Amino acid sequence: MWFRTIWKVGGRNVVGFSRPLRRYTSVSRDVMDVAVKDGELRVFIVAGEVSGDTIGSRLMASLKKLCPVPVRFSGVGGSMMSKQGLKSLFPMEDIAIMGLLELLPHLNRLRVSVKLQETIEAAFLFQPHVVVTVDSKGFSLRLLKQLRARYNQQRFDVPVHFHYVAPSFWAWKGGEARLGGLTEFVDHVLCILPNEEEVCRSNGLAATFVGHPILEDVLELNLDTSPHEWKIEGNCEDFRKRYSIPAGTTVISLLPGSRLQEVTRMLSIFANTMRLLKGSFPELVTVIHVAPNQHVKNYVTGITNKWPVPVILIPGGSLHQKYDAFSASSVALCASGTVALELQLARLPCVVAYRAHFLTEWIIHYKAKIPYISLPNILMDSAIMPEALFQACTPTNLASSILNLIHNDGLREKQIVAAEKVIGLLCAPARNLGNLSQQHQGGRFPHYTPSMIAATAILYHTKPEVQTT
Repeated sequence: MWFRTIWKVGGRNVVGFSRPLRRYTSVSRDVMDVAVKDGELRVFIVAGEVSGDTIGSRLMASLKKLCPVPVRFSGVGGSMMSKQGLKSLFPMEDIAIMGLLELLPHLNRLRVSVKLQETIEAAFLFQPHVVVTVDSKGFSLRLLKQLRARYNQQRFDVPVHFHYVAPSFWAWKGGEARLGGLTEFVDHVLCILPNEEEVCRSNGLAATFVGHPILEDVLELNLDTSPHEWKIEGNCEDFRKRYSIPAGTTVISLLPGSRLQEVTRMLSIFANTMRLLKGSFPELVTVIHVAPNQHVKNYVTGITNKWPVPVILIPGGSLHQKYDAFSASSVALCASGTVALELQLARLPCVVAYRAHFLTEWIIHYKAKIPYISLPNILMDSAIMPEALFQACTPTNLASSILNLIHNDGLREKQIVAAEKVIGLLCAPARNLGNLSQQHQGGRFPHYTPSMIAATAILYHTKPEVQTT
C-alpha cells in the first residue's frame, strides 16, 4: 500500500506519494542491485565549495560510466557538477564557509536556515538510493544527521549515506573520538589521504581510501604516465607567448584560495609581498589563479586594478591554462589547501601561507596535533615546503622565503624530489584497485581513478534488504 504524504517545501504544501513503510531483514543487497530493480539509480549529492564541485563532478561521471541503469541526480553543486546533469537547488556559494571562528556567526543559520531545511526537504522528496556529501563538513554532517533522523522518524527506507573526503579530526587533540559519533548517520567514508582509512575503521566507521582527487588532473589532460610517476608539464613557451612575457622576466604564481573570506585576507598580504619583491627583479609578473566562484572573481578583478606589478588572471576552471602558468613560473605562493598538491604535480616549488581570525589561529595553535598545515609536509612529516603561519605570515617573511627559494637550488630540488614520493602516497593501495577490477571483470578500465574507486564503493555497498509490511 502506498501512503499519501504532505511535505512543506518553500512555504508550499506539496502532496506526493511515499514508498510503502519498510522493515529491515537479515538479507543484504548491493546498492546497484536495488537500483537495477528500480530501473534507475537516484543519487542526492551535495558540495559546498570549488574543490568539492570538481570532486563531485568526477564522481558523477564515474557513476554514469559504471552503473548499468540510468543515474539521476539532485542536490547542490557548482558549474562542474551542472555539466554532469545536476540542477543545483541554490548557488553552491551559499554554504561555502571556512575556518573555525569564521563558522560561529553562521552556526545558527546553518542549523535552522532555509538552505539547510530546503536541502533536507528536497532530499526527502527525491527518495534517493544514495546520499553523498562532498567535504564541507560543517554543512554536510548536519545535513546527514538531520536527514537520517527524518527518515528514522518517518520509518521509511533509509538511503545509504556516504561522505566523500574524511573530516580531518585526526589532526586535532581528542579529535579521533568524534569519528565514532559519525556512525549514527554516516554509513561509509571515502578517504583521500592514506592514513584516514585506518583511523576511521579503528573508530568503528566504515571507510575506503580511494586516492586523492588531484591525481585525476593528469588523466583529464590526457597525459600518458604511470601512477607513481604522475607529473604535469605545462607549455611554458606557449604561455609566455600568449601573454607577451619578455624573456628574462620572473613569473610568480599566486594562489590565494577559493573562498571569498580566504581570498580577501590573503590577497592583501600577497600584494604587499609583491611590492617588496619588485625591487629584487628588474622584470616581475604575477599570475593570480582565480577560483571559479563569482564572488571571488568580482573581488579579484577589483583589487588587481591597483596591483603593484603587472598581473595576469587565470580562470581556475581551466586546467591547461593553470599548468601552463605553473610551467612558466619560477615559484608559487599559495594559501594552505589542495593547491599545494597541484604544485607538487607540476613540480613547482612553493611557499605556503596561512592567516585566519586571531581566535581561530589560537585554537589551531593549542589544539592541533601536527606541526604543519600543508598536506605535502604532513604526509612527509617534514618541512619540505616553507610555511608562513599566523603572525609569521607577513609580507616581509614571505618575500624573504620566496627570494631564498628562487636563489637556493638545493631547496628547490628538495621539493621536486619529495613531490614524487608525495604523489605516490596519494595513490590508492593495490587491494582497493583489486576491488574495482573484481567487480568489473571483462570490462576495459585503463585507469583506476579515485572517482572510479569511489563510485565502485558506492555501487557495491551492501545494505539491508527491505520488504513491505
